[in-house]
Amino acid sequence: MRSRLLQRNLRQDPPLALSGEGIFIRDSNGKTIIDGSGGAAVACLGHGHKRVLAAMRAQEEKLCYAHTALYSCESAEALADLVLQDEPGGLTHLYLCSSGSEGMEAALKMARQYHVERGEPQRSRVIARRQSYHGNTLGALAAGGNAMRRALYQPMLGDAFSHVSPCYAYRDRRDDETEAEYVARLAAELEAEFQRLGPRNVAAFVAEPVVGATLGCVTALPGYFQAVREICDRHGALLILDEVMCGMGRTGTMHAWEQEGIAPDIQVVAKGLGGGYQPVGGILIAGHVVAAIRDGSGAFMHGHTYQAHPVAAAAALAVQQAIREEGLLDNVRRMGALLEKGLTERLGNHRHVGDIRGRGLFWAVELVTDRATKGTFDPALQLHERVKAEAYERGLACYPMGGTIDGRHGNHVILAPPYIVTGEQVEAIVARFGDAVEAAVAGLPRG
Repeated sequence: MRSRLLQRNLRQDPPLALSGEGIFIRDSNGKTIIDGSGGAAVACLGHGHKRVLAAMRAQEEKLCYAHTALYSCESAEALADLVLQDEPGGLTHLYLCSSGSEGMEAALKMARQYHVERGEPQRSRVIARRQSYHGNTLGALAAGGNAMRRALYQPMLGDAFSHVSPCYAYRDRRDDETEAEYVARLAAELEAEFQRLGPRNVAAFVAEPVVGATLGCVTALPGYFQAVREICDRHGALLILDEVMCGMGRTGTMHAWEQEGIAPDIQVVAKGLGGGYQPVGGILIAGHVVAAIRDGSGAFMHGHTYQAHPVAAAAALAVQQAIREEGLLDNVRRMGALLEKGLTERLGNHRHVGDIRGRGLFWAVELVTDRATKGTFDPALQLHERVKAEAYERGLACYPMGGTIDGRHGNHVILAPPYIVTGEQVEAIVARFGDAVEAAVAGLPRG
């Protein structure tokens, strides 16, 4: 009997995930799988973390829900205090919701309201980057530059958004161009877009510090985000950094922007915030943005039924406490270096591996027909999905994506294991993944 639950693939039901412990998942096929990507870079503490489960049970016994029109709750207040301790980068307030997409919607609305409150209602345009992903709700989808996900819904997407090039040096930096010249070219493109729209019409620029699923763990070149920050400041636009996938420790620092020498006005967080133990996301907001709204209308014109949910906040609080108290950021850095080294040794000279890139425990391999030409495989071959299937057969879950370059061409696969991963487990991940890549390529039709 086919599942009555609407699955992602309507023609084939997936196996059931029955239980999880540490970095492993046991499923209905009788397999025990290394969760080598933490799902979608979500399960940062792995599965069955006793501290988090205990915190959830304690909160459920005390209070499961209270509407924020009347109440705040202890767990949400404590989470805000912990995450914003020492006000990192000038971020002073936390708005909690249930997902990264909801967080991006909140960020876009807050940017708009900020300018209205300050007497600049004409600021309604948002600039983002091609081959980015900012969520699946219509506003977030419009902000994002994932051509494949946008295509079906294009007629329904708002026209307040425009897109510039990502910092994708592997493919877009010219051979005769230094890194600094490439960064300057991208900065000039962003400046030109501000001028095209009218600088006083732009509300915000949105970017992922390390681009996630759409482009595959692409880091920016040195100086890029400093240039972006300067342009936004000069024109009075807010900088929104989407760290749904790359934030909350995934890249080796609590916030990915810490490695760029700048800070955002609004930061979107989600996956690493709650580690998958409850649906939770949110935005971290700079003090000057909050002050403009507080001193103006006095209320954020936005809200959700389940915002600052007590159990979700309790789970996220326990996750964040565990990251700090168990020294997991240090482990992310050490195991990330080991993962990079292992991938480079195993696949760095592979004919069909064009680029190995990432930071912390967030790495991707871009697949090519030939390293020298950087050619792409026929999209119909779905090579990334073949790698996923071969990895699963070898007891490894990874995160594949097609359309790396333009929404249609290009393939990459992401590895993002939990922060608790050990050196021995990293070696197993690299071995199984390397075997999967080789088997997938070998299994392609010839001719």
